[in-house]
Amino acid sequence: MEIYEAQSEIAKRKNWLLSLIVIVLVTFGTLILLQGIALAFMPTLFNISVAEIMGLMTGNYDVPNGRMAMYFVQGIGSGIGFWLAAWIITRFIEKADLKWDVQQSRFNVKNLGVVFGITLGAMFFNGLLVYWNAQLVLPESMSGIESWMKEMETQLMEMTKFLTDFQNIPELLTGILVIGVFAGIGEEMFFRGLIQPKMKQYTNSAHWGIWLTAIIFSAIHVQFYGFLPRVFLGALFGYMYLYSGSLFYPILAHIFNNTLTVIVIYMSNQGMVDFDLESTDTVSYPAAILGLLVLMVGFFYFKTINQPKDGQLDKGI
Repeated sequence: MEIYEAQSEIAKRKNWLLSLIVIVLVTFGTLILLQGIALAFMPTLFNISVAEIMGLMTGNYDVPNGRMAMYFVQGIGSGIGFWLAAWIITRFIEKADLKWDVQQSRFNVKNLGVVFGITLGAMFFNGLLVYWNAQLVLPESMSGIESWMKEMETQLMEMTKFLTDFQNIPELLTGILVIGVFAGIGEEMFFRGLIQPKMKQYTNSAHWGIWLTAIIFSAIHVQFYGFLPRVFLGALFGYMYLYSGSLFYPILAHIFNNTLTVIVIYMSNQGMVDFDLESTDTVSYPAAILGLLVLMVGFFYFKTINQPKDGQLDKGI
């Protein structure tokens, strides 16, 4: 039930390779351009020298206003960047119509409550996937690759810890805006709104479209030891769009997931809850099983109440 009616020649299935090349070029070009613009404004907006900016980029986080400056770059260059890339491609290159009036008509508060319940259950179940993914051990012949993956993971974890070490409420609210709202809107507009319908068109299968998009969604985050959990979340958001026909649900589910995570991390830093961002050594199997049950029941109900009136799903499902 995804909506993506493209008019241009490049959007046709026979031109899939050219279409993908254009999508990649436009997307990376947009992200690089916006990040460059954001970096250019950093010295003026945050009173940071060029040397301090280079230090932030290489892992030296002991910079005044550094956290807010990094949020500025991430918000402009990533969250807004993905949204802008999707808009340029759909509007000017593929001349696609997402029919937002139809998508809005398919949105209601009851469904949204079910979506939030599904997302909460998925977050508990995802703890098990995080644990399994963390146990990944490559063969001895790939020890060099494994060392590189662990080094990358350590660097990304250090950046995540820095970005979520909120010192005050304004920083927390900025974190919610960038990590929750901007990322939720931008990534869902790009991956579910643009890439998923394209993958469905190329493979002639809605399920293949969802899972291929989820894999791309996870891979682009370059977190190898969080790859499986992010694929799962990407597929979850993909099926929300498929069964409802409205991007509003995966967008709000993504925002809910990220925002709740940010708030829990803040509460942990304040000593209000027991949560270790770095811990992957243990898992609560009862919580994971309960989350899976909530997820399965919620999704069955969500799919049932969103069946098309004629009882037929789109071709390829």
